[in-house]
Amino acid sequence: MIRVEGLGKSVGGARILRGVSFRVEPRTVLGIMGASGSGKTTLLRCLNGLERVTEGAVECEDVRLEAGLAEKEYQRRVKHLRRRVGMVFQHLYLFPHLSVLANITEAPVQVLKKPRAEAEQLAHELLEAVGLKQAAPRYPESLSGGEQQRVAIVRALAMRPEVLLFDEPTSALDPRRSFELVAVLRRFVGQGQTMVIVSHSIKFLEGVADFLLYMEGGEAVEFGAKERVLREPRDPRTRDFLRQTD
Repeated sequence: MIRVEGLGKSVGGARILRGVSFRVEPRTVLGIMGASGSGKTTLLRCLNGLERVTEGAVECEDVRLEAGLAEKEYQRRVKHLRRRVGMVFQHLYLFPHLSVLANITEAPVQVLKKPRAEAEQLAHELLEAVGLKQAAPRYPESLSGGEQQRVAIVRALAMRPEVLLFDEPTSALDPRRSFELVAVLRRFVGQGQTMVIVSHSIKFLEGVADFLLYMEGGEAVEFGAKERVLREPRDPRTRDFLRQTD
């Protein structure tokens, strides 16, 4: 579970996030929507410690990041948080000089100190789950955008995070691949995964999310069950945004 309490983020004199609060229950998917510049990606980066919060707190299981912590203690907690929270970036950052299998096993072996044979067995199982069983010896440049996206998801899942964060996962995908990605992600949610997904695609979020958060101007304008937010938004700003994306 993730809890966000009065989260704020300031850079210089600019407040990028303002008093954001919500919670993500286990085995559910939260979709975050909003226009460019609304603070979606900054929020996501705060959730795994890539950005330091300047107000409020983020908590995942037994790890809590608070604005008032000393830098050394904050970074110590970030290290523990990243064992629980994985992230798939918009730009996938696969290592071009490593095979698919090596991309997936590098972190479990080097960071988690898993035996290589154990890491490779899990990698093969996860690749099979996303339909890429035969891709293990290939290199990223030989894969399509959709295949690279699935490898990036498997690489994150190989670290066995409790929560998985996604920044615009459909940006490199055509509509058919986006539809396939919905099925892949829902399969892992069914196996116990918790996810937070930032996306500009309302159609994609409608297919994959259980709950939605609408952001505007760095604020959490509306949060609730997907069907309620999409069909009966309570805030006029949410209604305006959804009307413009129809």
